[in-house]
Amino acid sequence: MAIVPICNLSGIGAGGGTGGATARAFAKLGYSIALIARGTDSLNSLEKELQNSGAEATSFPIPSYEHTSIKSAFESIRIRYASPQYSIRAALYNAGHGVWKPFLDITPEDVKIITETNVEGSFAFAHEVLTDFQNNEIDSANGKRGILIFTGATASIRGNITTSAFAAGKFALRALSQSLAKEFGKENIHVAHAIIDGGISTPLSRSRRNNPEWEQNEDVRLSPEAIASSYVYLANQERSAWTWELDLRPAHEKW
Repeated sequence: MAIVPICNLSGIGAGGGTGGATARAFAKLGYSIALIARGTDSLNSLEKELQNSGAEATSFPIPSYEHTSIKSAFESIRIRYASPQYSIRAALYNAGHGVWKPFLDITPEDVKIITETNVEGSFAFAHEVLTDFQNNEIDSANGKRGILIFTGATASIRGNITTSAFAAGKFALRALSQSLAKEFGKENIHVAHAIIDGGISTPLSRSRRNNPEWEQNEDVRLSPEAIASSYVYLANQERSAWTWELDLRPAHEKW
């Protein structure tokens, strides 16, 4: 029986950003796609798009990134993509929540959602993924039981005047990814973190900027498809040269 690899993605947004682009990229490689996100409409839309392209894809909407919601989604995924026919081989935690405010304007609700998305959700997602990876045989082509990728940001390594809440969450996500890379690399499980340093061209960012010149100039903004291509590159890396952290930025981004 052939084992079908699964790419599990959390944090899809409206489907026009990094999560959606990564789902499309891995689907083209023959992965079945399991989509986890809040927002049922956008999730179902991406699911149908992938299915219409010939991919096997299923959406698993959740109400929040709390531990119980993530765990429940994975229970459903394991039923839909049952072993031994299917095996989770790649996973992306792409969920995020932006809070850009002066420190004294930050509310307890802001802190709660930042913590839930970047800490509680990422811990729960990683726990489920790594548990499944441990049951996988090592892939002879690249020496992996699986790859877990976290999407970070400039704020993962540098705070600024309105990023105290946002950076705190992204710092935590980066620390988690580094710790997991060290702990689980010994089990042939690849954990990676991507710092996205610059604006990504998504439907939301384009509507906010309303700047056709920015959208058309590939030197000043990141393409979701280019980020997804980098994630595919990470997934295919051989065990003798794994990357823990990538720093992705457009050519003309200010350092």
